Amino acid sequence: MHRPIIAITMGDAAGVGPEVIVKSLAHADLYRNCRPLVIGDLERLQTAAQLTDSPLQFRAIKQIEDAAYTHGTVDCMDLGLIPKDLPFGELSALCGDAAYRYIACAVELAMRHKIDAICTAPLNKEALHAAGHIYPGHTELLAQLTGTPEVSMMLVAPTLRVIHVTTHIGLLDAIRKIEPGLVSRTIERGYNTLLSAGIAQPRIGVCGINPHAGENGLFGNGEEEQKIIPAILEQQALGRDVQGPLPADTLFFRAARGDFDLVVAMYHDQGHSPVKVMGLESGVNVTVGLPVIRSSVDHGTAFDIAGKGIADERSMLEALRIATELAAGKIAENKA
Repeated sequence: MHRPIIAITMGDAAGVGPEVIVKSLAHADLYRNCRPLVIGDLERLQTAAQLTDSPLQFRAIKQIEDAAYTHGTVDCMDLGLIPKDLPFGELSALCGDAAYRYIACAVELAMRHKIDAICTAPLNKEALHAAGHIYPGHTELLAQLTGTPEVSMMLVAPTLRVIHVTTHIGLLDAIRKIEPGLVSRTIERGYNTLLSAGIAQPRIGVCGINPHAGENGLFGNGEEEQKIIPAILEQQALGRDVQGPLPADTLFFRAARGDFDLVVAMYHDQGHSPVKVMGLESGVNVTVGLPVIRSSVDHGTAFDIAGKGIADERSMLEALRIATELAAGKIAENKA
């Protein structure tokens, strides 16, 4: 079995990223399915290992061909950007710039087909901006670095998958931005991702914008009819199982019990809230539409607990599992 190479970017070094990476790579079964490689700072990983009483060893590599991918010794492409005494839990422009550089390195490797997927530890948006990298987050940064004009954010929980038509913009701006073409392309990206994940006939439910999906014009100003229904009809004409627009409150319940494989949310909080209620520790963020596979933990840098050795690694383990699954599917497609 081919084990995909997964590059793990360290994220903000002052946050919990180094810790959840170290805790995740202590799981021996991880290495049976993938070949993990950290892009970050070796000394910071060693500090995280001390904080968590981890028995892991670490080795710095200069080029990807030097990695051994053996459980017990973590391969790290060491960029050497973080001072050894840099404190945890404090905002730092230096950490923001380092987080950017880890991502840029991973993207360069992915675009040269040296790795099969990227899995990101959390960065801090304020630190990123303080370093002069003005992006709303990882999603937009990755789109810029890969030259991708439009991508979608998909959140994955154990019993729920949600793809977003809009994300990091205000609610009024989101409603203005939503239009049939964008909705249709978002459904398309979600559909293709599920196919890659091995779901042969994805069942997709599409949220409305207004309460009760507009209640046949009772609520709102016809947004469902103007902005969403034409996209659904277009996807149905392609033979796809796409239903909606449906009231979000009942759609998420139905999806969680198994009626749908994917929910299409119209704006950030409509999609994020149900996933995070179902379990922040097991949620995963997948960027859909990039030329490279990218997954991420679905939590932030958690400065309040960073450096205490208590961060939960389950979201990182899930992110690695999904990156491995998608990468294996893509490899199989390319061989077919």
